[in-house]
Amino acid sequence: MSSLTSFVSTAWKAWVPQITAVRFRYWADRPRIVRRYGYKDPIDQTGTLAHTGGNKPVIELPIYRPKNAWTQRKALFGINNYIDILAEEPIKVTKIMYNVPAWLRGVKGTEYHVLLKKRQMLKRGVYPLARPTKWKELEKRIRYLYKFMNRKTKTFYSNK
Repeated sequence: MSSLTSFVSTAWKAWVPQITAVRFRYWADRPRIVRRYGYKDPIDQTGTLAHTGGNKPVIELPIYRPKNAWTQRKALFGINNYIDILAEEPIKVTKIMYNVPAWLRGVKGTEYHVLLKKRQMLKRGVYPLARPTKWKELEKRIRYLYKFMNRKTKTFYSNK
């Protein structure tokens, strides 16, 4: 057994790994690229307390102030939901539209008809003098739609 041990020990001592020198490592001689230059991490992770970065005070939550639950918008929400059931006589939908201008309530028809109704409503007031550009654009659009309807749309023949 001793001969086997001596053989292994001599073989082990005789074997030396061959070392080769690296003459040129192209990746090691390049200059290092500085990534995210000037970036400062806003979160300081050096402890358990809130870190504000100097003498800045810690931002506190604002004092809770409940919102007014009885504003007009909130108080009148859903006011007309049951008006058709509880009303004595049938009510038209156009009578309930409070947010729509009076001249636009219940208007049926194309854009041309709506603009005609708008022009008829606004021409007696101060609108043409107060907003001449808007008035001119309204007139121009009505003229264009009038020409378009007369040239491009089909008319249905009468039975005569």
